[in-house]
Amino acid sequence: MELHLNRVDYMQVGVTSQKTMRLLPALGKKATQKVAIADNDGVLTCFGMKKGEPVPVFKTLPGPKVSRLDLGGVLGTPQEKVFVCSGSEVRGFTKKGKQFLTFEANLTESITAMRVCGADLFVCASYVYNHYCDCKDQDYFLSGDKINDIACVTSAHLERPAPVLACQDRLLRVLQGSELRYDVAVPGPPSVLELYNKDGGKLTPHPLQTLPNRRTTGEDVLYGTADGKVGLLKIGESAALSQWVIDNHQKKGGVLCIDTYDIIGDGVSDLLIGRDDGSMEVYGFDSAGEPALRFEHVLSESVTSVQGGCVGKESYDEVITATYTGWVTGLTTEAQKAEAGPGDELSMSKETQTKVAALRLELDQLQSRVLQGRERYQQTSRSGTAVSAVPVFSVNDKFTLCQDDASYSLTLEVHTAIDNLLLQSDVPIDLLDVDKNSAVVSFSECDSEPNGNFLLATYRCQANTTRLELKVRSIEGQYGTLQAYVTPRLQPKTCQLRQYPIKPLSLHQRTHSLQHDRPMNRLSLVGLFSLAEIHSWVGFCLPEVPEKTPAGETLTLYFLNTFLGTQLEATYSKGEGHFRSDNISTISILSDVLSKEATQRKINLNISYDINDESVSHTLRMIHPKLQYQLLLAKKVQLIDALKELQVHEGTADFLIPEYRSILDESQHLLDEYKKQPAHLERLYGMITDLYIDKFKFKGQNVKTKVSSLLEILDNYDLNSLLAFFSEA
Repeated sequence: MELHLNRVDYMQVGVTSQKTMRLLPALGKKATQKVAIADNDGVLTCFGMKKGEPVPVFKTLPGPKVSRLDLGGVLGTPQEKVFVCSGSEVRGFTKKGKQFLTFEANLTESITAMRVCGADLFVCASYVYNHYCDCKDQDYFLSGDKINDIACVTSAHLERPAPVLACQDRLLRVLQGSELRYDVAVPGPPSVLELYNKDGGKLTPHPLQTLPNRRTTGEDVLYGTADGKVGLLKIGESAALSQWVIDNHQKKGGVLCIDTYDIIGDGVSDLLIGRDDGSMEVYGFDSAGEPALRFEHVLSESVTSVQGGCVGKESYDEVITATYTGWVTGLTTEAQKAEAGPGDELSMSKETQTKVAALRLELDQLQSRVLQGRERYQQTSRSGTAVSAVPVFSVNDKFTLCQDDASYSLTLEVHTAIDNLLLQSDVPIDLLDVDKNSAVVSFSECDSEPNGNFLLATYRCQANTTRLELKVRSIEGQYGTLQAYVTPRLQPKTCQLRQYPIKPLSLHQRTHSLQHDRPMNRLSLVGLFSLAEIHSWVGFCLPEVPEKTPAGETLTLYFLNTFLGTQLEATYSKGEGHFRSDNISTISILSDVLSKEATQRKINLNISYDINDESVSHTLRMIHPKLQYQLLLAKKVQLIDALKELQVHEGTADFLIPEYRSILDESQHLLDEYKKQPAHLERLYGMITDLYIDKFKFKGQNVKTKVSSLLEILDNYDLNSLLAFFSEA
């Protein structure tokens, strides 16, 4: 079923955080709804539409940043009370703006996620979950990693409400009181949770669904991940069952908000998804209950909140979104423009004419105020008493590892236009092409020896660019800091510095299972160090490690190399650490970095190794398909120019063999792919070289003089010849 939605901009507030906009319940079946939205200035605004114009219902005074907004009320009645949290404080407002609740949660950290369910209040700080009933403390839980969001499942199949925590370590933790009932792994760091149909799906099973076990019930929870995947889980007493997962094959942005609403009008709640790259998607469900994309619209900034309802005009459903810079936008089923045929005339309605006249008047007033302000500033500056104030601006940034291409995505978003961005790195990294990036990049020469400068690049942005996305790829074993200097189009000129650590094992990501049939190498450390110290060392070496030391005497973490597919197991406790990997280079990097960290703290380490020679051939076989593909790609790219000259000379390509004709037909695709992966082949060469040096380093041999022979074998690549070379002493 085809879906057509038209964009309408309603109003703009301040910079908003994730999930800070909700629609109040409608008074009638097709009546319009009020919009409640809170911003980082601490202002809660509630407005409705009247004659096509937004009319404020109430607006609070500025205060601390609002991090979450939720609706609540007595169970069984319309949920029309508005709850907001700022810092560790929760405030409640009636639908008319009267404040009836101020509750201090007494948390040492700010609240990052909140749910209201009748008299129950569920709040989460970075690592802590608290449950209050009638503002009295009930339950408490300390999570092993950062909590990003919370949902609360209530069902007749469950004895009591089950809070579900979305944690950064790719786990959803289902609680029972203050205890962990069980956890379930999801295919990415979960960033948002939402009950299906807002109640877990109890009301609207698919009318065409014939499989009873696939129908949605009150335990159905939707989740979205930071790497763009969306899934549905059925929460049970002792386990969770995955219903379906929407993969992110098109490499769209991470999911920030989810809602369900029947926008298509087929009697089934559709899936509304907002992403941090500005994508707004509507998924419908087919007869088998599987999601299918029905509509997509791209905004220029990240979508922080999404809701389905009726706001602009009665009987017209729409998708309401809130963006990072505070724009409240609707995608409505109402037609917004009329079309005229040849010779026809379009006449504006009186309502439209009034709106256009009001906009022109407002524009004239703004221009007049700008001129007056500029004149006052010039007069003040001539008098010598003017003091320039540094303009304050917020930067929304994200630095995440992409599993698909083993690169880091750096996203920077500013509430005003970006003038330029300066990137500086003290470690070798490659900048990759990003299709969404329209900025002009220029590189400066760097002298890496005395200054440790390996990259200096400037991005000059086009007008009105508020969001910039970059991709970089690092080399494991070389670690340091990537710095970004963000300069907006503000006067006087100012910039903000953002720093991102490039870790020694930067291409590894957390996982929850390993293949135990692989040949493994082992590194063991024994010394007088605490659990917190060795945990900080592991966090220095590897990404996605919790900042705080999780509870327990012994910790075990699993990692997967996103580039090669090799794995790492880290098990450590007070005074002892064991690391197992099927890649000798991983063990070598860990040994070097951990020894250096312990030496800086003047801690003596007893280090032992258990090296499995079979792991070397195993790693080479894992590299083989990638290396073979890149060599073939490079060979094809080298032939393109010569084949094109032959084609021009002969006037046709029919005389070429099918292999060469195929290269000509796919020449643009091959060139684009080769351009997107600069130094890919050299990187594989470097990994094989490091593997060769590391293998013999553990045997006490220095084989750097044989590297030239290794490179000759790689230039005339054959896996058997390479394996034979590695087996030589």
